[in-house]
Amino acid sequence: MIRLKELEINVAERLAEIDRSEQIDLIYEIQDGQMLEVAAGHECPNWNQHQIREIIERFKYELSNGGKAFGAFDKDLLVGFAVLAHKFRGKKKDQLQLDLMYVSRTYRRQGIGTQLMEKISQEARKWGAGSLYISSTETESAVNFYKSAGSELTDEIDQELFEREPKDIHMIRIL
Repeated sequence: MIRLKELEINVAERLAEIDRSEQIDLIYEIQDGQMLEVAAGHECPNWNQHQIREIIERFKYELSNGGKAFGAFDKDLLVGFAVLAHKFRGKKKDQLQLDLMYVSRTYRRQGIGTQLMEKISQEARKWGAGSLYISSTETESAVNFYKSAGSELTDEIDQELFEREPKDIHMIRIL
């Protein structure tokens, strides 16, 4: 049985328990405002040491600045997590960013991502946000997950996030 709970900064090193690997057959690119499919056909490996350090530092930064994180656990094993960033974004300053979200490979397609998305959305609503800003990896699985959760492409691209991840698919989920 999977259970969700709020994560504290002291569990940051446990993020390495997540297996982010996946077979990527298709990615998306944005060209002239349209989302185009591009064949990929490669295996994305699990995090290397540099990548997991970056994820851990992002996690710690958000939590130490007022962000929130939730984890999904199978007994004591962390199998998924999501981080709500602390900073309001958008022209109206009514958007909060879903900063990080991962579910381990063998636990995908079991509703864990949906549970994490709902928990993050509830928290964002409590803070007064009108929407979640999602800078999604360009993979078919990630983009289709966010679309199935009610997200859509946004016309209002956050320049800071775009510069950080220019290949990402920028989406918005109305809360």
